Amino acid sequence: MINDPYRIDSHKLMFHPERVAKWLEAGSDWEKAKKVYPIYVEVSPSGGCNHRCVYCAMDYVGYKPRFLDMKVMEQRLPEMGRLGIKSIMFAGEGEPLLHPEITGLAKVAVDSGIDIAFTTNGVLLDEKLAKELIPITSWIKVSVDAGKPSTYSLLHGAKERDFANVIENLKRAVEFRNRGNYPCTIGAQLLLLPENADEIDILAAICRDDVGLDYLVIKPYSQHKFSMTKRYESIDYDKLIDKVKNIQSLSNGSFKVICRENTIKKHINRAHMIKECNAVPFFWAYLMSNNDLYSCSAFLKDKRFLVGNVGERGFEITWEGNRREHILAVMQNSFDIDECRVNCRMDSINEYLWQLKYSDSHLNFI
Repeated sequence: MINDPYRIDSHKLMFHPERVAKWLEAGSDWEKAKKVYPIYVEVSPSGGCNHRCVYCAMDYVGYKPRFLDMKVMEQRLPEMGRLGIKSIMFAGEGEPLLHPEITGLAKVAVDSGIDIAFTTNGVLLDEKLAKELIPITSWIKVSVDAGKPSTYSLLHGAKERDFANVIENLKRAVEFRNRGNYPCTIGAQLLLLPENADEIDILAAICRDDVGLDYLVIKPYSQHKFSMTKRYESIDYDKLIDKVKNIQSLSNGSFKVICRENTIKKHINRAHMIKECNAVPFFWAYLMSNNDLYSCSAFLKDKRFLVGNVGERGFEITWEGNRREHILAVMQNSFDIDECRVNCRMDSINEYLWQLKYSDSHLNFI
């Protein structure tokens, strides 16, 4: 974990033993299970996006120009905090910073006792927005994905000048963070593809020397089952694995290059290590820009995973309602995990939960 202090290539569920104990005790007992609330919720403030990335998993949602209703969220976010939701990542089916009241959303969440983070393309992270968000945000991760403007433009479906704009935005954000001594972690991401595999060193040098970021994470592509794009469906990471063998040498004391090696290996094997999902519908959830709440982000628009609409009813009523009870029954009795995408974010968590649920040999010999 020395080179991955944020456990990006692992999980953090072991730091929430009380919530896990409630799940373990609940089993199939709905009266107990309904009270187990997510630790983490991904929230999509905006359905639209200012880029058209060639690898976008959410292209099938349609880039709809809609935004979370601020009046609704002023009610739901305090309710979510009261119910025990600990963190929100603003990301989703579109670019979160497009929401005209994104700072207001963030402040309401934080005032509700919820930690917040952003995954963004960073184009709109200007000086004003950085100054508003950095003091109250736990971390910001920017998808850069290239070391050269031409490659960036190709992969992001954007203008080449956006690359320089993003780098400049990151520089200002880091400078403001450092001056104010704010604890916000600021990093970048590269989705490893054939087009950018030879630019890891270039981007790492920019992030480390020019910008002063905390980390650059390298992760593999994962084909979404519903995505319209199939461009990287057959990507062969055996041919790209050599590109990441020595990247830890690019790190220094304050900057880490984090390669999601475990995730890359799973992609190469293209198999689910665990044959059931115990994370759904318990430890995480996904709130779309139209207020639809889903129990899994990989199945947006799939009604089997729709918990309900929190704009119509409260979060508590929705989460403890009949639809989630049905989802639980399906997940425990008939769901085929081969429907899931390889490298789901819950893979490592499911391996952990499997051990808790089924291990019974010599457990007291600690």
